[in-house]
Amino acid sequence: MYQIKLPKKISNKQIREFFKKKKLDSVLNNKIGEATKVNKMLYSLPYKPDLNDLYRLYQFIILNKRTTVLEFGTGWSSLIFASALKELRNKFEKKIKLLRRNNPFELFIVDNEKKFFNISKKRVKKFINKKNMKKVHFTFSDVQMTNYNGNIASEYKKIPLCNPDFIYLDGPDQFGVKKDINGISTKHKDMMPMSCDILKIEYFLTPGTIIVCDGRGANSKFLKDNLKRNWIYKNDLTNDQHIFYLNDPLLGKYNKLQIKFYKNK
Repeated sequence: MYQIKLPKKISNKQIREFFKKKKLDSVLNNKIGEATKVNKMLYSLPYKPDLNDLYRLYQFIILNKRTTVLEFGTGWSSLIFASALKELRNKFEKKIKLLRRNNPFELFIVDNEKKFFNISKKRVKKFINKKNMKKVHFTFSDVQMTNYNGNIASEYKKIPLCNPDFIYLDGPDQFGVKKDINGISTKHKDMMPMSCDILKIEYFLTPGTIIVCDGRGANSKFLKDNLKRNWIYKNDLTNDQHIFYLNDPLLGKYNKLQIKFYKNK
């Protein structure tokens, strides 16, 4: 069966040249933002773009020919996904019509931080034209603590309606969560994000789906222990990413065509 293609390591100079070639100069020239620090959990400014992480995300989409991206949390990654999907749409818009993909080369974003939500939305709008903006869907949703199969976790109150073949988990912000379960919440600095949203949509996902978690080691362990289907898991310590690949048997002819589309050069 088709397997996931991982981005190759390249030099910082090559990464910068890559973003220049893709006309993503705003990523290179950004001067405003905060770097992450130990014990600093609340930030008033967006994070500074991590060029290596953003390059890898672009390559995940291109190398694996993803058609529909669901992003939990928003930031510079949203711009990268929008750009990568635009590139694929320009190449494969006609071929995708043969597949059962009703949101071809579309990006779905959900976030619970209004300030950063609006910053990201404005950034993406500035980069892509109105036609392509129709392919990017921003959803604002509150997040609340919940009980998932006896485990305390968080959930978005509203998730975008789509069936993604690539999911990026980089949200929600753990301090913006509402309510608690038996006094437990992620709002304490020694707690950590613990989202269960992906678990609730697992059985809708088609074989070949990829999940990438940005850090969030505890949450990734929670997903790994509770996902029910046949997932291949890789802990990429070098890049602080947790990668899942749905290696279930094919669901039928349309899923078979979908895998063939990923595989063909």
